[in-house]
Amino acid sequence: MDNSQLLYGRKGFRILIVVLALAFPMLTFAQSGKSSAQLKKDKQKLENEIANTQKLLKKNESNQKAAVQQAALLRQQIRNHEKMITNLNSQIIQMEDEQEQNQQEINQLEKRLVYMKSDYAQVVYNAYRNRRLLDKVTFILAADDFSQMFRRMRYYAIFSRNVRQQSEQIQKTTEELTKKNEQIVVLKNDKLNTLSSKEQEIKSLESDRKKKTQNAEKLKKESQKLQADLNKKQKQRKEIDAAIQRAVKAEIAKANAERSKSSKSSSGKSSSGSSSTASTTTSPKSSASISLTPEEKTLNTSFVNNKGKLPWPVAKGAKVSDFGNYPHPDVPSVMIDNHGIDIMVESGTPVRAVFEGVVTGVMNIMGTTVVMVRHGEYLTVYQNLATTSVKKGDKVSTKQTIGTVAKSATSNTYELHFEIWKNDHYVNPNEWLARK
Repeated sequence: MDNSQLLYGRKGFRILIVVLALAFPMLTFAQSGKSSAQLKKDKQKLENEIANTQKLLKKNESNQKAAVQQAALLRQQIRNHEKMITNLNSQIIQMEDEQEQNQQEINQLEKRLVYMKSDYAQVVYNAYRNRRLLDKVTFILAADDFSQMFRRMRYYAIFSRNVRQQSEQIQKTTEELTKKNEQIVVLKNDKLNTLSSKEQEIKSLESDRKKKTQNAEKLKKESQKLQADLNKKQKQRKEIDAAIQRAVKAEIAKANAERSKSSKSSSGKSSSGSSSTASTTTSPKSSASISLTPEEKTLNTSFVNNKGKLPWPVAKGAKVSDFGNYPHPDVPSVMIDNHGIDIMVESGTPVRAVFEGVVTGVMNIMGTTVVMVRHGEYLTVYQNLATTSVKKGDKVSTKQTIGTVAKSATSNTYELHFEIWKNDHYVNPNEWLARK
């Protein structure tokens, strides 16, 4: 093998090593792109949440009756700002990682470019030294025999292709370097903008914390009035819950009686002609558990399979009261007992079914309109509606509008109370709704 072929072989091996070295950081960069996109998507969602909560805070700023709701909104806004700062920190770390990876790629590309230019210079130098021999016609015709002529023709073709490829690779690598340097500039600018956003979020967070402290002090001074208001609200809530429970039990008893009657009727027909002593026995059913048809069992299974993924009953809103029995976050002496969640919204906000099902009740209880939708064993309850667009017996689909939110009599704010029941007892809605 002559010197030119050895040179070509070494060059090809060197380029192969450089390409393999570049492959791993490029793969990492491609994988990190997905999490970067997800961070930006999460940031957009948080921005929408912050804007929506801020709008609610602004609208109820002068509402003297909404001190509790204001406190809840401020707590929610503080959580939103903290999440946003975490998100921005993650984005900054992501950008720094991408910058470092890009810089590594730039360094490797520069090394690769040095190797290729060195190889190309050697090829050009050899071509200059052997310019007479490299004259295509002279070089080929000077062969001793046909076999040597064929090898020289092949060598010339390989040599020419190698020179052309070297030139193309140098140009391509130079373009890659330029692109990576441009990416570095973009990332630096993005990082500066993100840092600026983070500083703004920290200022907003501190401002909201001050407002929350002031609001908490105000609530402590009015703790007796707050306790009285909550007692009144919770007494009304208990009466409504009791009415819902009675309605649910009555519906379960009625459905079970009808299905038991239907089952006996079917059994009587199938046993005609058999001994008169034959009788049908059925397993005892709890009065608190509904007997499901095959269709309802399928719906029930589907509902259970969507636990933690159900859409919220309103498209936009802020949770101002959570599920459970717990001390008030700002006034610990005041206890809260909530069988569902309360979501504060703007006036005219549509209420939507969180899952497909059948409307089993549209009731007016103590001046508030309640819609109940059954999903097999489970029931979703939408309380405090101003208008309704469904009636008992209607089939509804997921996210179908069933009414609009009414104004709360105690706070002059628009709030939806939402509950989930399994048969005749309530469950925690937070475990069923999708995370915001």
